[in-house]
Amino acid sequence: MATPGNEIQIGPQGRLVVPAALRRKLGLHPGERLLIRVKDGALILEPRQVVERRLRERFRKVDPHVSLVDALITERRAEAAREEIPGEGAG
Repeated sequence: MATPGNEIQIGPQGRLVVPAALRRKLGLHPGERLLIRVKDGALILEPRQVVERRLRERFRKVDPHVSLVDALITERRAEAAREEIPGEGAG
């Protein structure tokens, strides 16, 4: 159940207004970009810098000289090669 001050309404054009008290608490300013996603049936709005900080922390141990794309392609090719059954061709 909602408590006073935390319920908002979707406007006719799908717009949401973040209450001033929450904007102040989070340090949000007009024009600031938020990222939105769905998690477990809930809308999650996060300031872009919060998401960037979380991603930097998650990938901080990744060697900057290693291409994650190349590593993924190599891994997928190896998986595909393991899945091939000798003697069975297409057709």
